[in-house]
Amino acid sequence: MQGQSQQQAYDRGITIFSPDGRLYQVEYAREAVKRGTASVGIRAEDGVVLAADKRARSPLMEPESIEKLHKADDHVGVASAGHVADARQLIDFARRQAQVNRLRYGEPVGIETLTKNITDHIQQYTQVGGARPFGVALIVGGIENGEPRLFETDPSGTPYEWQALSIGSDRSDLRDYLETEYEEGISTDEAVGLALDTLAQSNDGELSPDGVGVATITVDDPEYAERPVDEIESILDERDLLATDEDEADDEE
Repeated sequence: MQGQSQQQAYDRGITIFSPDGRLYQVEYAREAVKRGTASVGIRAEDGVVLAADKRARSPLMEPESIEKLHKADDHVGVASAGHVADARQLIDFARRQAQVNRLRYGEPVGIETLTKNITDHIQQYTQVGGARPFGVALIVGGIENGEPRLFETDPSGTPYEWQALSIGSDRSDLRDYLETEYEEGISTDEAVGLALDTLAQSNDGELSPDGVGVATITVDDPEYAERPVDEIESILDERDLLATDEDEADDEE
């Protein structure tokens, strides 16, 4: 009991390290990320792919109202996992930073620079009393000087660069799948298929076109673009990932 009460004393204060050097509130924020539906990012030879599980909790919910993919600037997209409200705050911050960079320097912001600005902002909330860490992780992807870049932000405020990654629920399993299936030099179209294959691993091997979102940014056309539902449905059908009507009905019950 004494050990448990000692831990509670440390996890109630965001600015206090435990004796073994842990910030419990930051670790709890990571747990909030794990409770969110999965998002996947893949860096291809000629672009970046972001994909997100957008399954609705109820058949009465409008699929368009589920926000998992965001445009931060013309050349930058962001996928999230965790608390949606926290993600919206960070997306708004990222958009302001992107616009400030254009006004100040007359050029689009670098993907690495934008990511580090976001993580600097996140880190401030790990050492300020009266606040809590952001319970969300982001995948930031885009084109920088003609090269695709892909980064992850962590609730601790640490940025990581990846070739391919997943955040949210089933992260470890999805990452293992990506480590097995990902190959350097794949095209954007191949990366779209791999992203959908990866998301399907946590959905019994099937996906609904309305329940998944895909966005791409390519080197040839560095403009954030979300793939339409009918195109996603066609890709799912080609890869034998399309959920049947019976499966969708079972999910709704």
